[in-house]
Amino acid sequence: MTSAPTKPVDVPPFQLQTLIGQFNARCAQALGSEIYMGFTNGELIRFALQADDPNTLEAYSMISRQSVPNDKPVEEIVLLPSISRALVLSDHQIHFYTLPALDAVAPHIMKPIRHVVTFAVDQNHLKRPAPPLSSSASPEPVDLCIIKRTNIAMYGLSRDRLFYQKEVPLPNGAVLARRSGQFLCIADKQQYGVIDLANASLTPLMPVSQVFDEPFAGRPGICVTGDNPAEFLILSWNGASTIGIFVTGQGDPVRGTLEWPAHPRAVVFDYPYIATLLPNRTVEIHSIETHSIVQVVPAPSDDTEPRVALVAALSGYLVPSTQKSEKMRKVPVPLVR
Repeated sequence: MTSAPTKPVDVPPFQLQTLIGQFNARCAQALGSEIYMGFTNGELIRFALQADDPNTLEAYSMISRQSVPNDKPVEEIVLLPSISRALVLSDHQIHFYTLPALDAVAPHIMKPIRHVVTFAVDQNHLKRPAPPLSSSASPEPVDLCIIKRTNIAMYGLSRDRLFYQKEVPLPNGAVLARRSGQFLCIADKQQYGVIDLANASLTPLMPVSQVFDEPFAGRPGICVTGDNPAEFLILSWNGASTIGIFVTGQGDPVRGTLEWPAHPRAVVFDYPYIATLLPNRTVEIHSIETHSIVQVVPAPSDDTEPRVALVAALSGYLVPSTQKSEKMRKVPVPLVR
């Protein structure tokens, strides 16, 4: 079951287009003319937008193929364009790679971080653009939180150095985290909470499921919806539908609520839209301003497109356009003397 747009727009905000076929990725990220994909067998594949023939439309082609150490599944890829680095989570370790080439950073320069349950990079730092090629200034470090079994390890990361900042106790652990500035929104298997990292204080929020006498197979969902001030969207199942609650870094509710007929598998924010992937493989798009559904991307007609994840590319990426290509095609023009 899914919803119909309550206030459909004349031009849908999103368009579905296949960029890379015949690859069943476990996770992916994109930046500019590059797409990076991770697989269950531990492979990392880099694709780039190229045109072999000036008369044909550009297409993404495989540029490199490699495996993470131990060939374990790639769980997550996070891109940091401001310092030209990529973080790859696999087998409870974070490995460091360069951008755009996706070359592994030598262990003697930056050792992998071990015993990682999940991690969160400051959303403000994720949105920093890549510096100009002519720039000689050193970019600012990126802040990240490493969630371990009973604590949060805070680090700063530059191009060639990872430096430890401090540790915050987290006795109950967490399976998901998102960071905006000094605030970290977390979820364990039962409960959401928000942590003020400056004061190491935890504010409990909603349960992941409000039906306490029944097992719940869904996963928690968090996305950052504001950075100044910090704001998060969290998803809570009530037995009949899932409610989306917006909260500040202090844990106060704002904006009202959103609702879905089933518990989303994934939720992302691309202002001014909230996109969710539902269990039936449809994608619902809500407006964060009006809370109305403005678009529903229907499920594929067969099982060849599993739709396992939904990811926001914060710095944008390039998509070949058949419509623009058609409009820009060469045509003969008679000359009048």
